[in-house]
Amino acid sequence: MVTKHKNEHTNNHSELTRKVQELVEFVENAYQDGRAAHEVEEGLFRKVLEIGRYALALFFDLSGDGDEGEWIELAEGRKVWRLKNLHKKAYQSIFGFFTLCRAVYGTREKQRIEWIPLDARLSLPESRFSYLLQDWDQYLISDGPFAKVSDTIQKILGFTQSVNSLERTNRQMSESVEAFWTTKKAPAAEEEGALMVCQADCKGVVMRTEDDKKSAEQDPLVQTPASNKQDPCNAGKKGKKKMALIGAAYTVDPYIRSPEDVLNALFREMKKNNESLPARPSPQFKHVRGALLRDDQGTMQPSYDKIFGWLAQEIEQRNPEGEKPMPVIMDGQDSLWAALPKYFPGVNLIQVLDIIHVTSYVWDATHLFYKKGSEKAFGFAKQRILRILKGEVDRVIRGLRWLGTHQKLSEKKLESLERICGYFEKNSHRMAYDEYLAAGYPIASGVIEGACRNVVVDRMERSGMRWVLDGANSMLYTRCIYLSGLWDEFTRFQINKECERLYPGYSANDQSYQQKAPKRTRATGCTRSVIGIIMLILC
Repeated sequence: MVTKHKNEHTNNHSELTRKVQELVEFVENAYQDGRAAHEVEEGLFRKVLEIGRYALALFFDLSGDGDEGEWIELAEGRKVWRLKNLHKKAYQSIFGFFTLCRAVYGTREKQRIEWIPLDARLSLPESRFSYLLQDWDQYLISDGPFAKVSDTIQKILGFTQSVNSLERTNRQMSESVEAFWTTKKAPAAEEEGALMVCQADCKGVVMRTEDDKKSAEQDPLVQTPASNKQDPCNAGKKGKKKMALIGAAYTVDPYIRSPEDVLNALFREMKKNNESLPARPSPQFKHVRGALLRDDQGTMQPSYDKIFGWLAQEIEQRNPEGEKPMPVIMDGQDSLWAALPKYFPGVNLIQVLDIIHVTSYVWDATHLFYKKGSEKAFGFAKQRILRILKGEVDRVIRGLRWLGTHQKLSEKKLESLERICGYFEKNSHRMAYDEYLAAGYPIASGVIEGACRNVVVDRMERSGMRWVLDGANSMLYTRCIYLSGLWDEFTRFQINKECERLYPGYSANDQSYQQKAPKRTRATGCTRSVIGIIMLILC
Protein backbone atom coordinates (compact mmCIF):
# COMPACT_ATOMS: atom_id res chain seq x y z
CA MET A 1 0.00 0.00 0.00
CA VAL A 2 2.93 2.33 0.66
CA THR A 3 4.97 3.56 -2.32
CA LYS A 4 7.27 6.45 -3.11
CA HIS A 5 4.90 8.25 -5.50
CA LYS A 6 3.72 11.75 -4.61
CA ASN A 7 0.10 11.06 -5.47
CA GLU A 8 0.00 8.29 -2.91
CA HIS A 9 1.48 10.64 -0.33
CA THR A 10 -1.30 13.11 -1.13
CA ASN A 11 -3.89 10.35 -0.79
CA ASN A 12 -2.54 9.29 2.58
CA HIS A 13 -2.56 12.88 3.77
CA SER A 14 -6.13 13.56 2.64
CA GLU A 15 -7.42 10.23 3.94
CA LEU A 16 -5.84 10.82 7.33
CA THR A 17 -7.47 14.23 7.51
CA ARG A 18 -10.82 12.79 6.48
CA LYS A 19 -10.59 9.96 9.04
CA VAL A 20 -9.90 12.40 11.85
CA GLN A 21 -12.95 14.44 10.83
CA GLU A 22 -15.02 11.24 10.66
CA LEU A 23 -13.98 10.44 14.21
CA VAL A 24 -15.39 13.70 15.53
CA GLU A 25 -18.57 13.31 13.46
CA PHE A 26 -19.00 9.79 14.80
CA VAL A 27 -18.89 11.03 18.39
CA GLU A 28 -21.36 13.83 17.70
CA ASN A 29 -23.77 11.52 15.87
CA ALA A 30 -23.50 8.90 18.61
CA TYR A 31 -24.49 11.50 21.17
CA GLN A 32 -27.45 12.71 19.10
CA ASP A 33 -28.63 9.14 18.45
CA GLY A 34 -28.40 8.20 22.12
CA ARG A 35 -26.10 5.25 21.48
CA ALA A 36 -24.79 3.08 24.33
CA ALA A 37 -21.34 3.85 25.71
CA HIS A 38 -19.96 0.42 24.87
CA GLU A 39 -21.05 0.79 21.24
CA VAL A 40 -19.37 4.18 21.02
CA GLU A 41 -16.26 2.79 22.66
CA GLU A 42 -15.97 -0.03 20.11
CA GLY A 43 -16.64 2.31 17.21
CA LEU A 44 -14.01 4.74 18.45
CA PHE A 45 -11.44 1.96 18.76
CA ARG A 46 -12.02 0.77 15.19
CA LYS A 47 -11.74 4.34 13.88
CA VAL A 48 -8.57 4.94 15.88
CA LEU A 49 -7.10 1.85 14.20
CA GLU A 50 -8.02 3.32 10.82
CA ILE A 51 -6.41 6.63 11.74
CA GLY A 52 -3.33 4.78 12.90
CA ARG A 53 -3.17 2.93 9.60
CA TYR A 54 -3.26 6.11 7.52
CA ALA A 55 -0.86 7.87 9.89
CA LEU A 56 1.64 5.03 9.65
CA ALA A 57 1.19 4.97 5.87
CA LEU A 58 1.98 8.68 5.81
CA PHE A 59 5.06 8.07 7.96
CA PHE A 60 6.33 5.45 5.54
CA ASP A 61 5.64 7.76 2.62
CA LEU A 62 7.56 10.57 4.29
CA SER A 63 10.44 8.16 4.77
CA GLY A 64 10.69 7.60 1.02
CA ASP A 65 12.34 4.57 -0.52
CA GLY A 66 15.79 5.11 0.99
CA ASP A 67 17.49 6.08 -2.26
CA GLU A 68 20.87 7.56 -1.37
CA GLY A 69 22.25 7.98 -4.84
CA GLU A 70 23.87 5.83 -7.47
CA TRP A 71 26.33 4.31 -5.03
CA ILE A 72 27.18 4.38 -1.33
CA GLU A 73 30.24 3.49 0.67
CA LEU A 74 29.83 0.85 3.37
CA ALA A 75 31.44 1.11 6.79
CA GLU A 76 34.47 -0.92 5.70
CA GLY A 77 35.10 1.46 2.79
CA ARG A 78 33.71 -0.73 0.01
CA LYS A 79 31.38 0.75 -2.59
CA VAL A 80 28.04 -0.83 -3.48
CA TRP A 81 25.69 0.26 -6.25
CA ARG A 82 21.99 0.97 -6.31
CA LEU A 83 20.22 -1.87 -8.06
CA LYS A 84 17.77 -1.10 -10.84
CA ASN A 85 14.52 -2.28 -9.29
CA LEU A 86 12.91 -1.36 -5.99
CA HIS A 87 12.56 -4.33 -3.66
CA LYS A 88 9.42 -4.97 -1.63
CA LYS A 89 9.19 -5.81 2.06
CA ALA A 90 6.06 -7.07 3.78
CA TYR A 91 5.37 -5.31 7.06
CA GLN A 92 2.59 -6.45 9.39
CA SER A 93 1.92 -3.74 11.95
CA ILE A 94 -0.73 -3.55 14.65
CA PHE A 95 -2.61 -1.24 12.26
CA GLY A 96 -2.56 -3.66 9.36
CA PHE A 97 -0.41 -4.88 6.50
CA PHE A 98 1.92 -2.70 4.42
CA THR A 99 4.21 -3.25 1.47
CA LEU A 100 7.34 -1.10 1.58
CA CYS A 101 9.22 -0.46 -1.68
CA ARG A 102 12.90 0.22 -1.01
CA ALA A 103 16.03 1.07 -2.92
CA VAL A 104 18.66 -1.60 -2.31
CA TYR A 105 22.41 -1.68 -2.85
CA GLY A 106 24.76 -4.44 -3.92
CA THR A 107 27.25 -5.41 -6.59
CA ARG A 108 24.74 -6.38 -9.28
CA GLU A 109 21.25 -7.77 -9.81
CA LYS A 110 20.53 -11.30 -8.60
CA GLN A 111 23.47 -11.10 -6.21
CA ARG A 112 23.21 -10.72 -2.45
CA ILE A 113 21.71 -7.41 -1.31
CA GLU A 114 24.32 -5.79 0.89
CA TRP A 115 22.58 -2.68 2.19
CA ILE A 116 19.03 -1.34 2.43
CA PRO A 117 19.15 2.25 3.71
CA LEU A 118 15.43 2.52 4.52
CA ASP A 119 15.49 -0.64 6.63
CA ALA A 120 18.48 0.64 8.56
CA ARG A 121 17.02 4.13 9.02
CA LEU A 122 13.72 2.77 10.37
CA SER A 123 15.25 -0.19 12.25
CA LEU A 124 12.85 -2.57 10.54
CA PRO A 125 12.71 -6.15 11.86
CA GLU A 126 14.11 -9.06 9.91
CA SER A 127 10.71 -10.76 9.80
CA ARG A 128 7.57 -9.17 8.39
CA PHE A 129 6.06 -8.68 11.85
CA SER A 130 6.63 -5.33 13.51
CA TYR A 131 8.53 -5.30 16.78
CA LEU A 132 5.47 -3.98 18.61
CA LEU A 133 3.30 -6.78 17.24
CA GLN A 134 5.97 -9.35 18.16
CA ASP A 135 6.07 -7.90 21.66
CA TRP A 136 2.30 -8.15 22.11
CA ASP A 137 2.08 -11.59 20.53
CA GLN A 138 4.84 -13.14 22.58
CA TYR A 139 3.78 -11.49 25.83
CA LEU A 140 0.38 -13.14 25.44
CA ILE A 141 1.94 -16.41 24.27
CA SER A 142 4.05 -16.54 27.41
CA ASP A 143 0.82 -17.07 29.31
CA GLY A 144 -1.54 -18.76 26.83
CA PRO A 145 -1.83 -21.16 23.88
CA PHE A 146 -0.66 -20.05 20.44
CA ALA A 147 -4.07 -20.54 18.83
CA LYS A 148 -5.81 -18.58 21.60
CA VAL A 149 -3.41 -15.68 21.13
CA SER A 150 -4.08 -15.70 17.39
CA ASP A 151 -7.81 -15.50 18.11
CA THR A 152 -7.30 -12.72 20.66
CA ILE A 153 -5.25 -10.55 18.31
CA GLN A 154 -7.78 -11.16 15.54
CA LYS A 155 -10.65 -10.04 17.77
CA ILE A 156 -8.84 -6.89 18.89
CA LEU A 157 -6.89 -5.81 15.81
CA GLY A 158 -8.88 -7.48 13.05
CA PHE A 159 -6.27 -9.62 11.30
CA THR A 160 -5.13 -13.22 11.69
CA GLN A 161 -1.71 -14.77 12.23
CA SER A 162 -0.89 -18.42 11.78
CA VAL A 163 0.09 -20.55 14.74
CA ASN A 164 3.24 -21.53 12.83
CA SER A 165 4.35 -17.93 12.53
CA LEU A 166 3.75 -17.34 16.24
CA GLU A 167 5.74 -20.46 17.14
CA ARG A 168 8.55 -19.45 14.78
CA THR A 169 8.75 -15.97 16.30
CA ASN A 170 8.86 -17.49 19.79
CA ARG A 171 11.84 -19.61 18.84
CA GLN A 172 13.60 -16.68 17.22
CA MET A 173 12.99 -14.46 20.24
CA SER A 174 14.24 -17.16 22.63
CA GLU A 175 17.63 -17.08 20.88
CA SER A 176 18.34 -13.76 22.61
CA VAL A 177 17.51 -14.99 26.12
CA GLU A 178 20.94 -16.38 26.98
CA ALA A 179 22.71 -13.18 25.94
CA PHE A 180 20.17 -11.17 27.95
CA TRP A 181 20.87 -13.11 31.14
CA THR A 182 24.62 -12.81 30.55
CA THR A 183 24.45 -9.02 30.37
CA LYS A 184 21.85 -8.60 33.13
CA LYS A 185 23.19 -6.33 35.82
CA ALA A 186 22.84 -7.18 39.49
CA PRO A 187 20.15 -5.33 41.48
CA ALA A 188 21.27 -2.50 43.73
CA ALA A 189 22.86 -3.92 46.87
CA GLU A 190 20.70 -1.80 49.19
CA GLU A 191 17.55 -3.30 47.66
CA GLU A 192 18.62 -6.90 48.20
CA GLY A 193 17.88 -9.18 51.16
CA ALA A 194 20.50 -10.45 53.60
CA LEU A 195 20.39 -14.09 52.36
CA MET A 196 21.27 -15.32 48.86
CA VAL A 197 19.00 -18.30 48.12
CA CYS A 198 19.13 -20.77 45.23
CA GLN A 199 16.73 -23.60 44.43
CA ALA A 200 16.43 -26.16 41.63
CA ASP A 201 14.06 -28.97 40.67
CA CYS A 202 12.95 -31.08 37.71
CA LYS A 203 9.53 -31.01 36.08
CA GLY A 204 8.16 -33.15 33.27
CA VAL A 205 6.89 -31.74 29.97
CA VAL A 206 4.56 -33.83 27.83
CA MET A 207 6.19 -34.46 24.47
CA ARG A 208 4.72 -34.97 21.03
CA THR A 209 5.54 -38.43 19.66
CA GLU A 210 4.27 -40.40 16.68
CA ASP A 211 4.72 -43.72 18.37
CA ASP A 212 5.18 -43.75 22.13
CA LYS A 213 6.35 -47.35 22.23
CA LYS A 214 8.91 -46.88 19.46
CA SER A 215 10.05 -43.61 20.98
CA ALA A 216 10.51 -45.18 24.39
CA GLU A 217 12.68 -47.92 22.88
CA GLN A 218 14.82 -45.71 20.66
CA ASP A 219 14.97 -42.35 22.42
CA PRO A 220 16.60 -42.29 25.87
CA LEU A 221 15.03 -38.88 26.46
CA VAL A 222 11.57 -40.40 26.71
CA GLN A 223 10.89 -41.44 30.27
CA THR A 224 10.19 -45.00 31.19
CA PRO A 225 9.67 -46.81 34.49
CA ALA A 226 13.25 -48.09 34.24
CA SER A 227 14.69 -44.57 34.13
CA ASN A 228 12.49 -43.75 37.10
CA LYS A 229 14.67 -45.87 39.36
CA GLN A 230 17.95 -44.47 38.07
CA ASP A 231 17.27 -40.75 38.03
CA PRO A 232 13.99 -39.11 39.00
CA CYS A 233 15.01 -36.17 36.82
CA ASN A 234 14.34 -38.54 33.92
CA ALA A 235 11.16 -39.88 35.46
CA GLY A 236 7.67 -39.59 34.09
CA LYS A 237 4.84 -41.37 32.38
CA LYS A 238 5.96 -43.95 29.84
CA GLY A 239 6.72 -42.40 26.48
CA LYS A 240 5.11 -39.10 27.46
CA LYS A 241 7.44 -36.73 29.27
CA LYS A 242 10.92 -35.32 29.23
CA MET A 243 12.24 -33.50 32.24
CA ALA A 244 12.98 -29.80 32.25
CA LEU A 245 15.33 -28.37 34.86
CA ILE A 246 14.05 -25.26 36.64
CA GLY A 247 16.19 -22.95 38.76
CA ALA A 248 15.36 -19.97 40.95
CA ALA A 249 17.56 -17.34 42.59
CA TYR A 250 16.54 -14.56 44.96
CA THR A 251 17.55 -12.74 48.10
CA VAL A 252 15.49 -12.50 51.26
CA ASP A 253 15.89 -11.28 54.82
CA PRO A 254 16.18 -13.83 57.67
CA TYR A 255 12.97 -15.15 59.19
CA ILE A 256 13.70 -16.58 62.63
CA ARG A 257 11.31 -19.24 63.91
CA SER A 258 11.30 -22.06 66.43
CA PRO A 259 10.74 -25.73 65.56
CA GLU A 260 7.34 -25.45 67.23
CA ASP A 261 6.42 -22.49 65.01
CA VAL A 262 7.13 -24.53 61.89
CA LEU A 263 5.35 -27.59 63.28
CA ASN A 264 2.24 -25.56 64.00
CA ALA A 265 2.37 -24.08 60.52
CA LEU A 266 2.73 -27.53 58.96
CA PHE A 267 -0.24 -28.83 60.90
CA ARG A 268 -2.17 -25.57 60.55
CA GLU A 269 -2.76 -25.28 64.28
CA MET A 270 -2.02 -21.58 64.61
CA LYS A 271 -5.29 -20.59 63.00
CA LYS A 272 -7.15 -22.82 65.43
CA ASN A 273 -5.46 -21.04 68.34
CA ASN A 274 -5.71 -17.58 66.75
CA GLU A 275 -1.90 -17.37 66.74
CA SER A 276 0.26 -15.83 64.04
CA LEU A 277 3.91 -15.31 63.27
CA PRO A 278 5.47 -12.03 62.20
CA ALA A 279 5.07 -11.26 58.51
CA ARG A 280 7.36 -13.38 56.36
CA PRO A 281 9.95 -11.30 54.43
CA SER A 282 9.30 -11.25 50.69
CA PRO A 283 11.86 -12.58 48.21
CA GLN A 284 13.67 -9.80 46.37
CA PHE A 285 14.38 -9.88 42.62
CA LYS A 286 13.26 -13.47 42.24
CA HIS A 287 14.58 -14.71 38.91
CA VAL A 288 13.54 -18.02 37.37
CA ARG A 289 15.04 -19.97 34.50
CA GLY A 290 14.17 -23.26 32.85
CA ALA A 291 15.83 -25.48 30.24
CA LEU A 292 14.88 -28.61 28.37
CA LEU A 293 18.10 -29.47 26.54
CA ARG A 294 19.73 -32.77 25.65
CA ASP A 295 23.12 -33.76 24.24
CA ASP A 296 23.84 -36.36 21.57
CA GLN A 297 23.75 -39.10 24.19
CA GLY A 298 20.34 -38.00 25.39
CA THR A 299 21.51 -36.84 28.84
CA MET A 300 20.37 -33.74 30.70
CA GLN A 301 23.91 -32.37 30.95
CA PRO A 302 23.19 -29.31 28.75
CA SER A 303 20.25 -28.41 31.02
CA TYR A 304 22.47 -28.72 34.09
CA ASP A 305 25.13 -26.58 32.42
CA LYS A 306 22.57 -23.94 31.58
CA ILE A 307 20.69 -23.72 34.89
CA PHE A 308 23.43 -24.37 37.44
CA GLY A 309 25.84 -22.24 35.41
CA TRP A 310 23.31 -19.42 35.59
CA LEU A 311 22.79 -19.90 39.34
CA ALA A 312 26.55 -19.63 39.80
CA GLN A 313 26.46 -16.40 37.78
CA GLU A 314 23.65 -15.03 39.97
CA ILE A 315 25.70 -15.72 43.10
CA GLU A 316 28.80 -14.16 41.59
CA GLN A 317 26.92 -11.01 40.62
CA ARG A 318 24.65 -10.61 43.62
CA ASN A 319 26.94 -11.89 46.36
CA PRO A 320 30.45 -11.32 44.97
CA GLU A 321 32.22 -11.15 48.31
CA GLY A 322 30.33 -14.11 49.76
CA GLU A 323 29.25 -12.11 52.80
CA LYS A 324 25.63 -13.24 52.52
CA PRO A 325 24.79 -16.75 53.77
CA MET A 326 23.80 -18.91 50.77
CA PRO A 327 21.18 -21.59 51.48
CA VAL A 328 20.54 -23.99 48.59
CA ILE A 329 17.18 -25.74 49.03
CA MET A 330 16.31 -28.83 46.99
CA ASP A 331 14.66 -32.22 47.39
CA GLY A 332 16.57 -35.48 47.76
CA GLN A 333 17.43 -35.98 44.08
CA ASP A 334 21.06 -37.12 43.99
CA SER A 335 21.90 -35.62 40.61
CA LEU A 336 20.88 -32.15 41.81
CA TRP A 337 23.12 -32.25 44.85
CA ALA A 338 25.95 -33.86 42.88
CA ALA A 339 26.00 -30.82 40.59
CA LEU A 340 26.95 -28.39 43.36
CA PRO A 341 30.71 -29.14 43.60
CA LYS A 342 31.10 -28.83 39.82
CA TYR A 343 29.32 -25.51 39.38
CA PHE A 344 30.11 -23.89 42.75
CA PRO A 345 33.73 -24.87 43.49
CA GLY A 346 34.95 -23.33 46.69
CA VAL A 347 31.64 -21.61 47.38
CA ASN A 348 30.36 -21.96 50.95
CA LEU A 349 26.83 -23.16 50.25
CA ILE A 350 24.42 -24.16 53.02
CA GLN A 351 22.71 -27.32 51.81
CA VAL A 352 19.10 -27.56 53.01
CA LEU A 353 16.85 -30.53 52.32
CA ASP A 354 13.33 -29.36 51.61
CA ILE A 355 11.26 -29.92 54.76
CA ILE A 356 8.10 -30.66 52.78
CA HIS A 357 9.73 -33.69 51.15
CA VAL A 358 11.00 -34.77 54.57
CA THR A 359 7.51 -34.67 56.05
CA SER A 360 6.19 -36.80 53.18
CA TYR A 361 8.76 -39.48 54.09
CA VAL A 362 7.74 -39.23 57.73
CA TRP A 363 4.12 -39.85 56.76
CA ASP A 364 5.18 -42.81 54.62
CA ALA A 365 6.93 -44.29 57.66
CA THR A 366 3.96 -43.54 59.89
CA HIS A 367 1.58 -45.46 57.68
CA LEU A 368 3.76 -48.55 57.98
CA PHE A 369 2.72 -48.65 61.65
CA TYR A 370 -0.66 -46.94 61.86
CA LYS A 371 -3.74 -46.69 59.71
CA LYS A 372 -4.05 -43.59 57.51
CA GLY A 373 -6.21 -40.89 59.06
CA SER A 374 -6.07 -42.37 62.54
CA GLU A 375 -5.38 -40.29 65.62
CA LYS A 376 -2.36 -42.44 66.47
CA ALA A 377 -0.89 -41.84 63.01
CA PHE A 378 -1.39 -38.09 63.42
CA GLY A 379 0.36 -38.00 66.81
CA PHE A 380 3.18 -40.30 65.70
CA ALA A 381 4.00 -38.22 62.61
CA LYS A 382 3.76 -34.94 64.47
CA GLN A 383 6.17 -36.11 67.16
CA ARG A 384 8.79 -37.34 64.61
CA ILE A 385 8.56 -34.16 62.54
CA LEU A 386 9.13 -32.05 65.65
CA ARG A 387 12.20 -34.09 66.55
CA ILE A 388 13.59 -33.62 63.04
CA LEU A 389 12.96 -29.88 63.25
CA LYS A 390 14.91 -29.87 66.51
CA GLY A 391 17.88 -31.50 64.76
CA GLU A 392 17.30 -34.99 66.18
CA VAL A 393 17.45 -36.86 62.86
CA ASP A 394 19.66 -39.69 64.16
CA ARG A 395 17.27 -40.29 67.03
CA VAL A 396 14.33 -40.55 64.65
CA ILE A 397 16.20 -43.02 62.43
CA ARG A 398 17.13 -45.26 65.38
CA GLY A 399 13.58 -45.11 66.71
CA LEU A 400 12.02 -46.09 63.37
CA ARG A 401 14.33 -49.06 62.93
CA TRP A 402 13.71 -50.23 66.49
CA LEU A 403 9.95 -50.00 65.98
CA GLY A 404 10.22 -51.93 62.74
CA THR A 405 11.93 -54.79 64.51
CA HIS A 406 9.85 -54.58 67.69
CA GLN A 407 6.51 -54.59 65.87
CA LYS A 408 7.66 -57.34 63.52
CA LEU A 409 6.76 -55.61 60.27
CA SER A 410 6.44 -57.71 57.15
CA GLU A 411 9.44 -58.06 54.89
CA LYS A 412 7.89 -55.70 52.36
CA LYS A 413 7.21 -53.05 54.99
CA LEU A 414 10.71 -53.45 56.40
CA GLU A 415 12.12 -52.77 52.94
CA SER A 416 10.04 -49.61 52.73
CA LEU A 417 11.12 -48.55 56.20
CA GLU A 418 14.79 -49.08 55.34
CA ARG A 419 14.40 -46.99 52.19
CA ILE A 420 12.98 -44.16 54.30
CA CYS A 421 15.71 -44.43 56.94
CA GLY A 422 18.32 -44.55 54.19
CA TYR A 423 16.93 -41.33 52.75
CA PHE A 424 17.25 -39.64 56.14
CA GLU A 425 20.78 -40.98 56.70
CA LYS A 426 22.00 -39.92 53.26
CA ASN A 427 20.66 -36.39 53.75
CA SER A 428 21.19 -35.95 57.50
CA HIS A 429 23.91 -33.32 56.93
CA ARG A 430 21.25 -31.27 55.12
CA MET A 431 18.71 -31.54 57.93
CA ALA A 432 20.15 -29.31 60.68
CA TYR A 433 16.82 -27.53 60.85
CA ASP A 434 17.31 -26.24 64.40
CA GLU A 435 20.36 -24.31 63.20
CA TYR A 436 18.68 -23.15 60.00
CA LEU A 437 15.63 -21.83 61.85
CA ALA A 438 17.71 -20.04 64.48
CA ALA A 439 19.63 -18.30 61.67
CA GLY A 440 16.45 -17.39 59.83
CA TYR A 441 17.11 -19.51 56.75
CA PRO A 442 14.23 -20.77 54.60
CA ILE A 443 13.83 -24.55 54.83
CA ALA A 444 11.13 -25.24 52.24
CA SER A 445 11.43 -25.22 48.47
CA GLY A 446 8.14 -23.40 47.99
CA VAL A 447 9.67 -20.93 45.56
CA ILE A 448 10.95 -23.59 43.16
CA GLU A 449 7.83 -25.72 43.58
CA GLY A 450 5.77 -22.68 42.69
CA ALA A 451 8.12 -21.94 39.79
CA CYS A 452 7.70 -25.47 38.43
CA ARG A 453 3.95 -25.07 38.63
CA ASN A 454 3.94 -21.58 37.11
CA VAL A 455 6.53 -22.23 34.41
CA VAL A 456 5.52 -25.70 33.30
CA VAL A 457 2.13 -26.78 34.59
CA ASP A 458 0.18 -23.54 34.13
CA ARG A 459 1.43 -22.98 30.59
CA MET A 460 2.74 -26.25 29.14
CA GLU A 461 0.48 -28.91 30.63
CA ARG A 462 -2.90 -27.64 29.54
CA SER A 463 -5.37 -30.06 28.05
CA GLY A 464 -4.10 -31.66 24.86
CA MET A 465 -0.76 -29.87 24.81
CA ARG A 466 2.20 -31.78 23.34
CA TRP A 467 5.62 -30.31 22.66
CA VAL A 468 8.70 -30.92 20.56
CA LEU A 469 12.04 -30.47 22.27
CA ASP A 470 13.12 -27.19 20.67
CA GLY A 471 9.68 -25.62 20.98
CA ALA A 472 9.41 -26.58 24.64
CA ASN A 473 12.83 -25.16 25.43
CA SER A 474 12.01 -21.89 23.64
CA MET A 475 8.81 -21.55 25.63
CA LEU A 476 10.66 -22.22 28.90
CA TYR A 477 13.17 -19.50 28.04
CA THR A 478 10.63 -16.80 27.23
CA ARG A 479 8.10 -17.75 29.92
CA CYS A 480 10.78 -17.51 32.59
CA ILE A 481 11.58 -13.99 31.38
CA TYR A 482 7.87 -13.20 31.65
CA LEU A 483 7.53 -14.68 35.16
CA SER A 484 10.70 -12.96 36.36
CA GLY A 485 9.12 -9.58 35.60
CA LEU A 486 11.75 -8.76 32.97
CA TRP A 487 9.64 -8.81 29.80
CA ASP A 488 9.90 -5.14 28.79
CA GLU A 489 13.60 -5.04 29.59
CA PHE A 490 14.16 -8.21 27.56
CA THR A 491 12.20 -7.05 24.51
CA ARG A 492 14.20 -3.82 24.38
CA PHE A 493 17.38 -5.87 24.56
CA GLN A 494 16.17 -8.28 21.89
CA ILE A 495 15.26 -5.48 19.48
CA ASN A 496 18.58 -3.72 20.02
CA LYS A 497 20.47 -6.96 19.54
CA GLU A 498 18.73 -7.73 16.25
CA CYS A 499 19.19 -4.17 14.96
CA GLU A 500 22.89 -4.26 15.83
CA ARG A 501 23.19 -7.48 13.84
CA LEU A 502 21.18 -6.24 10.85
CA TYR A 503 22.37 -2.63 10.81
CA PRO A 504 25.75 -2.38 12.54
CA GLY A 505 26.52 1.21 13.42
CA TYR A 506 23.03 2.53 12.62
CA SER A 507 19.70 2.94 14.34
CA ALA A 508 16.47 4.84 13.82
CA ASN A 509 17.66 7.32 16.47
CA ASP A 510 21.12 7.80 14.94
CA GLN A 511 21.07 11.52 14.09
CA SER A 512 24.25 11.34 12.04
CA TYR A 513 22.55 8.77 9.84
CA GLN A 514 19.31 10.73 9.72
CA GLN A 515 21.23 13.70 8.33
CA LYS A 516 22.14 11.58 5.31
CA ALA A 517 18.49 10.75 4.59
CA PRO A 518 16.73 12.73 1.83
CA LYS A 519 14.71 15.69 3.09
CA ARG A 520 11.03 15.99 2.17
CA THR A 521 10.09 19.59 2.97
CA ARG A 522 6.74 19.50 1.22
CA ALA A 523 5.69 16.30 2.97
CA THR A 524 6.71 17.76 6.30
CA GLY A 525 4.51 20.75 5.64
CA CYS A 526 1.56 18.50 4.83
CA THR A 527 2.12 16.59 8.00
CA ARG A 528 2.03 19.80 10.00
CA SER A 529 -1.28 20.66 8.39
CA VAL A 530 -2.72 17.32 9.51
CA ILE A 531 -1.50 17.92 13.03
CA GLY A 532 -3.05 21.39 12.90
CA ILE A 533 -6.42 19.97 11.86
CA ILE A 534 -6.31 17.42 14.68
CA MET A 535 -5.44 20.07 17.27
CA LEU A 536 -8.18 22.37 15.93
CA ILE A 537 -10.79 19.61 16.18
CA LEU A 538 -9.71 18.58 19.66
CA CYS A 539 -9.74 22.17 20.90
